[in-house]
Amino acid sequence: MSKQTPKKLAKQVKKLEGRVSRFFKENPKSLINHKQLAARLDIDDAVERQVLAAVIESMIKEGLLDEPHIGKFIWKGPLDEMQGLISFNRSGNAFVEIAGFAKDIMIPEQFTWKALDGDLVAIRLLNSKKGGGRAKGKVIEIIERARESFPGVVFKTEGRFYMLPDNQKISVDFYIPSDKLNGAKEGEKVVVQMVEWENMRLSPIAHVTDVLGMPGDMKAEGDAILAQYGFPLRFPPEVEKECDAISHEITKDEIAKRRDFRDILTFTIDPADAKDFDDAISFQKLKNENYEIGVHIADVTHYVREGTALEKEAQNRATSIYLVDRVIPMLPEILSNQLCSLRPKEEKYTFSCVFEIDDNAKIHNTWIGKTVIYSDHRFAYEDVQEILEKKEGIYEPELTAINNIAKTLRKDRLKSGSIAFEKTEVKFKLSDDKKPVDVFFKIQKDAHKLIEEFMLLANKAVALKVGKKEKTGDHAKTFVYRIHDMPDPTKLKDFADFIKRFGYRVDLNTPQNIATSINDLLVKIKGKPEQNIIEMLAIRSMAKAEYSTNNIGHFGLAFPFYSHFTSPIRRYPDMMAHRMLFSYLNNGPSESIDTIDKLCKHSSLMERKSSEAERESTKLYQVIYMQESVGEIFDGVVSGVTEWGMFVEIVSNKCEGLVRLRDIDGDYFIYDQKNMSIVGQRTRKTYSLGDKIQIKVEAADLENRRIDLKLV
Repeated sequence: MSKQTPKKLAKQVKKLEGRVSRFFKENPKSLINHKQLAARLDIDDAVERQVLAAVIESMIKEGLLDEPHIGKFIWKGPLDEMQGLISFNRSGNAFVEIAGFAKDIMIPEQFTWKALDGDLVAIRLLNSKKGGGRAKGKVIEIIERARESFPGVVFKTEGRFYMLPDNQKISVDFYIPSDKLNGAKEGEKVVVQMVEWENMRLSPIAHVTDVLGMPGDMKAEGDAILAQYGFPLRFPPEVEKECDAISHEITKDEIAKRRDFRDILTFTIDPADAKDFDDAISFQKLKNENYEIGVHIADVTHYVREGTALEKEAQNRATSIYLVDRVIPMLPEILSNQLCSLRPKEEKYTFSCVFEIDDNAKIHNTWIGKTVIYSDHRFAYEDVQEILEKKEGIYEPELTAINNIAKTLRKDRLKSGSIAFEKTEVKFKLSDDKKPVDVFFKIQKDAHKLIEEFMLLANKAVALKVGKKEKTGDHAKTFVYRIHDMPDPTKLKDFADFIKRFGYRVDLNTPQNIATSINDLLVKIKGKPEQNIIEMLAIRSMAKAEYSTNNIGHFGLAFPFYSHFTSPIRRYPDMMAHRMLFSYLNNGPSESIDTIDKLCKHSSLMERKSSEAERESTKLYQVIYMQESVGEIFDGVVSGVTEWGMFVEIVSNKCEGLVRLRDIDGDYFIYDQKNMSIVGQRTRKTYSLGDKIQIKVEAADLENRRIDLKLV
């Protein structure tokens, strides 16, 4: 760090005080030393470390930090005002998750103010957690609305129109002035936009932006799910206009700037119904008997330029959403399915990671840069699987060679501590009118794993290229990482205690031991009745992966450096990675960490919303599918327990329903949180996670997207 004037140094100290305060306020239970704090704040310069030490001493004197153990510091300052996302339950009470608190802060109904489910709010604590009770608070400010638009059904009372929200966690109706109905009629499903909410005693005022159709119509229900999670139903006209103006020509001038792979065997492997092909694999054997395997990714940022309406829309959406009956793309279809899609027998611009690799999967050389390719063939996963199993078919020798390398890469990855979750994916077979007529399960086979290993390899390579420091003291340039923190010790212990009832053990002593023992466990439970429930709970015990500029590594993959680079058609962080990587390969300056971090947080949030929307879509189709089975009896497995009932997954189709505690005959059951079970007060009859039971389908409630079950 260069010599600084007193004025600049004072400014730096003040800025660093703010960063230290923010860290401790977000992690009020953290007890860490000077070196750990420097690492969390990404400070590795010797002079900056000295400044940090001075800042810590100053904050101790000011009473903001405490030093309960020599050299270890904890927050002592005020914590009365905090920020977090608010989540409501159906009773009207709400909870706000605050980093550092073991339990969410409870917000009683009378203190939720004008907050709605999912809003970012500021809260003030009402009491301390004395006697082990839950901390309570009140909302003092709505910092950011989770959404301005809400789907629901129009109803009329006393001559006035209202909208009842689909989301049962929103306990207010919206008043719609008669001149703001936009053609909507009573009983129709609509989307409204909130205009104002001045008086707490009255309903918020809204106007109808979209009339979706009647409840039960599949398109209307799907659109309502999108609106519920804040995803737009269409692209703005200015975005469509920009797309129409983009040239489709592959020019000689542009090809001259790129490495040419058009004469090298290249193919794509995707789901049979896929239309957006992000990635392709090229293959050739070299004179030295090694292989050159290229991972070629659609060069989306060549077409989606910064500062355009198209870029802004991709940034806001941040991800494509995969509902049961359709895909809602991040980019308009002319880009996602045509111009950027690596379709067979077409030349395409790509951004590539090219590996020289031998039969033992040892990488001898890696090249990263812009390319142009020609896809010789479009494979579906099923095609490749058949070729690998039968050892015959188009490009069989090449596919077999690549598959053998992928298997070695996977074996080495698992040996290094990567966790091998392989959750079965449930899919619906749909009729022409989009109604579910059957359920089938997607299981990962070699063809899927082949692609997965090379995508992981490319993602790791680009993160290493940018993030790995050549020498001590160097500053890595700003980048977007896909990070996955260590599991929460409490959740891991609960998981370890739970699986003991099935006779299994996991070693929680070190990160490596955790990963190794979980992998051993996953092998042991394969094909056993308890497999699904243990896999589900193992996943729940893990931290959630997210995007960040602060690289803490990826625990689940056991990668110290990992990014997302391979799906820019459907993920905005991959577009960010492409832009920064290309700039850095051409000696560009480091991007603003604040700007990129803000985009990382937004992308992580939108990813969570898309996952919730996809789950909601699955629930909708499960309900519709089970409507034909009302009154029938099925075998099930207890998949969740709560204070109001237990969730049961039907073995034959993996549809999940609820058995309410009040509907269990012969006893009064209460929830035992510690043992994840419900217990009869008179008979002591117990139902626990993983228990096999028989249930009858009582109702399939489309309005509430709920399957009601009863114990047989």
